[in-house]
Amino acid sequence: MTGTADLAVVGLGPAGRALAHRAARAGLSVVAVDPHPDRPWLPTYAAWADELPGWLGADVLRRAVPRPHAWGTRTHVLDRTYAVLDNAALHDALDVAAVHVIRGVAGAVSPNVVALRDGTDVRAHRVVDARGLRPDPTLAEQTAFGIVLPTSAATPALGDADCWFMDWRRDNGTTPADPPSFLYAVPLGEDTVLLEETCLVGRPGLPLGELRRRLDARLDNRGVEPPANLEVERVRFPVHAPRHRSGTTAFGARAGLVHPGTGYSVAASLSAVDDVVAALLAGGDPGKALWPWQARAVRSLREVGLSALLSLDPARNAEFFDAFFALPVERQRSYLSGRDDVRGTASTMWQLFRTVSPPIRRTLALAGVRRS
Repeated sequence: MTGTADLAVVGLGPAGRALAHRAARAGLSVVAVDPHPDRPWLPTYAAWADELPGWLGADVLRRAVPRPHAWGTRTHVLDRTYAVLDNAALHDALDVAAVHVIRGVAGAVSPNVVALRDGTDVRAHRVVDARGLRPDPTLAEQTAFGIVLPTSAATPALGDADCWFMDWRRDNGTTPADPPSFLYAVPLGEDTVLLEETCLVGRPGLPLGELRRRLDARLDNRGVEPPANLEVERVRFPVHAPRHRSGTTAFGARAGLVHPGTGYSVAASLSAVDDVVAALLAGGDPGKALWPWQARAVRSLREVGLSALLSLDPARNAEFFDAFFALPVERQRSYLSGRDDVRGTASTMWQLFRTVSPPIRRTLALAGVRRS
């Protein structure tokens, strides 16, 4: 590519690749920078199926599970379809053949220039930083340790459920005084299941060694005998991004599209990408298109929820999630997926506040005071 591109995207993870793909399809000249642009994506990416944009298509789904289960102190059936993405299919669907891809490491990133560490400058009318977030001791984070088992070996851990979105039972060797973690159990296909012990949020999150110990204890208590030479998944990432950034536009997790109560960001990025592209085509500010006042308000409300989770009494944790998953599914959807649904998010939080016990209500109220 010669001259100045319309758009430079730094980072080709799912968010950056989606932006480069959709911008190029819309007719913009796009250059993308990544040190390993063809490296496979290893994490397990999942989403509620109704969060994914229509342009993506069902071919990117590895497995869709109707009505997954959750457990606080009892079973809840969630009336939504939960989908695990096929990383290779998603990578191919977000085709960047029309993008000038540069294999390199970005150093300084400014609104119009990406300075590579080899001394090259990449210039564009707009630079968007989509490199994700690195672990940071000042940020709340999610951690997890998981193994992939044959379905036959994992069946005792699943019981009657096909999928556990969250299973907070304390058969993982912990007491009510310990920081809680849950079992995330999701089929990856017809023949394999991911069993993952997850610290939903902590500052810092639980160490991976502790999560591995808990997973071993849980599986032993449920009669699961993992075979040797298993595929392992290790997870650690911040669940929110710092507010104060340079003038460079960010996208994906780096822009704060991580849900602070779940850690999910891929579906939000895929759904928001066309708003950013539309702003670029119109010569507008993609940051403002990404964060209208409604989305900013919802982010603030969700950060109140994050503050509450961080300060929740571990002994009340299962009770809290019982109350959340007992809400009508449209209330759950508003909080989990409605990135600009101010009324729905606030209504969900108010309804939850009214239904929880007084000790949890005090925690929620104090979280609101701290964030005000």
